[in-house]
Amino acid sequence: MANFKPNRALLNPRFEGYKLSPILQEQAVSHYGLQYRPSQMNVSGRSHVTFQEVQSRISHNHLALCTQDGSAAYVDEELRVVSVKLSEAALEPGLRLLYELPKPIISPEADPPQREYPSVGFLDASSIFVSDGHGTLYALTIPNAGPAELVGTFELAIPATYGSSRSAVPFRIHHVAQTAPDTAIVVLSSKHYPSAAATSSDVTSSGTRPHPKSPEFDVWAARFTLPMTPVPDQTRALDILWHRRGDDVPIYTFYDALQRAFMLVGASYRTIDAGPDPLYTPTPDELAPIPRANENLDGTPAPPSNALQKPPPYSWTQTPDSVTIAIPLPSSTPTDAIKIAFSLRTLTVLVRDAGSGDTPSAVPLPRYDMKPLWDHVQPSTSMWTFDRAAERRYGVLTLHLDKAHEGTRWPQVFAAAGATAPALGSKTGVADEEEEVPETLDPSELYAIREALEKYTAALQSGEDASGLGLGRGVPSLAKDEMDDELDVSVGRSACVTWVGADGTAAVGYDDDAPLEVLSTPFPGTDGADADRPSLVVKNGIDGVVYELGAANSAEQRPEWKHTSTYSALAFVLASKRDTRFTFHVSSRAVLAFESGSSDLGGNVYIYRGAPAKEKWAKQAVLKAGGGTAGALLGIGLVTAGPNAEPVILCLCEGELILLRNVL
Repeated sequence: MANFKPNRALLNPRFEGYKLSPILQEQAVSHYGLQYRPSQMNVSGRSHVTFQEVQSRISHNHLALCTQDGSAAYVDEELRVVSVKLSEAALEPGLRLLYELPKPIISPEADPPQREYPSVGFLDASSIFVSDGHGTLYALTIPNAGPAELVGTFELAIPATYGSSRSAVPFRIHHVAQTAPDTAIVVLSSKHYPSAAATSSDVTSSGTRPHPKSPEFDVWAARFTLPMTPVPDQTRALDILWHRRGDDVPIYTFYDALQRAFMLVGASYRTIDAGPDPLYTPTPDELAPIPRANENLDGTPAPPSNALQKPPPYSWTQTPDSVTIAIPLPSSTPTDAIKIAFSLRTLTVLVRDAGSGDTPSAVPLPRYDMKPLWDHVQPSTSMWTFDRAAERRYGVLTLHLDKAHEGTRWPQVFAAAGATAPALGSKTGVADEEEEVPETLDPSELYAIREALEKYTAALQSGEDASGLGLGRGVPSLAKDEMDDELDVSVGRSACVTWVGADGTAAVGYDDDAPLEVLSTPFPGTDGADADRPSLVVKNGIDGVVYELGAANSAEQRPEWKHTSTYSALAFVLASKRDTRFTFHVSSRAVLAFESGSSDLGGNVYIYRGAPAKEKWAKQAVLKAGGGTAGALLGIGLVTAGPNAEPVILCLCEGELILLRNVL
């Protein structure tokens, strides 16, 4: 979080809580029946659905907004594209059938990839792109009256997936932007399906497959030349401008016209420059026999069995949810000589030599500079301890890594173990073999470390200052005796910020590989206005900190994130909402948490108002905006309509369209 630094002056440790400021349900909420009903029916195929896919489907917004004229659009359960527009006088919604998508025909014997929900993206008030969720993109133009006209049909053509003969993979539309007078770019995402060749190459020499890797997701930028030439009777391949890959589906996207760059909030998306390496078959001269026990094939005498072996640089062990690494260090090593940094996929361990003068330490000091780990970890809950063991010459530096994917067993600590890489700290860059350290740490050796960790945990639970920095004891009065570690940790979504230039080259700006706990993203319909800059509400303790992306003065100047306001105790109050589907905010005015409404008791929207930094209390309100006869909430959007440009929230449910007025 190097780029997201909170301003202490905007934090409010004296905050007590939220007071109810009621809003009359009859005056604020209006219900309208839907002729064309959307659906959240299970659209899965017969393939396995990962946790990331389930999470992205729950938070998928079925409603697309056009900031140019305040209209909206969605796809109903019969694959019909429907437009929604509020009347200027009465602010009542009018529905208009734009286009009916062809229904895909799937053979019962086929094993298709996982289907997606249909999605819509507006280029402007007269041009939209629609995905049917099966792998086809439709470009439509909207006339002033009558149905929309088909301009072109496109597919995302990639190599055949493993176990499937299809060349088109289902995808979702995330963003549509006009990056030049003659160019439009549509940002898509799809699940990554390894090719048959790449999958077969993963089989080991023993004929078994390694531990399955975590699922990955592709982000594509499809380019369209404007004005588009109508070719309605031919399906064409999408013109892919750039391609990125990460471990999750983007939760928020934004196009910065001045920087000419896309901002992706989700995983850390890396560039895909080339396909997998081709299979390599060794020649007979390169084949070597496998040595037997105590057999030396190099002609060099084998070391005697009683010879002292060089100890490994570290020892390690693991549990289903953590990895513990023990590194020996001289007991005289001061704490300020140890620099540890955890990120989502890398580990940095730097220890300064504490030897005096020209007498260096006899123990090789560890130096791991952003070394890739075998799998992802949770940086915010990972920690390290150093047991000096003063009566001994050596102490133990212990790293406690919290696994991001609980239950995944690591075969090794680092991703490059056993491979050849430049020597760490070598100025010559000579290639050394990365040592592969087996899991050999005896849990009984962790007694002293665990004892210190128990004291730290006990101090946290009792409210003592566990940091030793004189920061006081306890937590704010709102959370005292009310904290639930499991609930408080699970609130928000872990995400990174990735910048990609419109043409796919390195973007002006920066990436932040340190994950954030994002509590809220901007309200759909507000991030396209020129006066509104993107902002994120990020978890900071039990608070929600609003970071706004400042506008750069030139294309060469990179934008900076600035802490502009704080929703005190927002993470704490959101942690108790277990049925939340959408959480959006409007700058520092309010954060709205919408329940899914799938159950009879759900369907509420919780409104948390912003308050000055010195105020002890803030206002909140609760309204019913879904559930019951309206059905589950599927889409949200904010439009301004009427002669006074009144903000109106559209709530698209399975059976009704609900309008919220006089809320913001």
